Amino acid sequence: MRKAIGKYIILFFFGGMIYETIELAVRGYSHWTMFLAGGLCFILVGGINNWLPWDMLFELQMLIGGATITCVEFISGLIINVHFGLDVWDYSSRPFNLMGQICLLFSLAWCLLSAVAIVLDDYLRYWLFGEDKPVYHFWKKNEV
Repeated sequence: MRKAIGKYIILFFFGGMIYETIELAVRGYSHWTMFLAGGLCFILVGGINNWLPWDMLFELQMLIGGATITCVEFISGLIINVHFGLDVWDYSSRPFNLMGQICLLFSLAWCLLSAVAIVLDDYLRYWLFGEDKPVYHFWKKNEV
């Protein structure tokens, strides 16, 4: 049990650091709450092929990952921006937004970012924790 908790703490911190680094590179600034959101998203997106069938199409994993990140972003936005009024982000000027907390453009971007997170998580688990070597299925499942 301790081993599993330690693994998730390492993955959480790795995801949080990567997300903050991306924000700093793209936006020029970040907020400490984005470390928490990024870590949570990395754990959830990385777990897709652990909690759902391993042979799932990679593209479907990306869609689920993008939807997962969008949900975390929306809930985080309601807490961070709406409830606490920290104004960390505001998508209200973007088309197809929901309460200024999520928008279609970034939801699509999260699908692409989730591809990186899925592969990174899988290989970190393989290299650091001795889990199975990742195998991916694209566009259609390989028939055996």
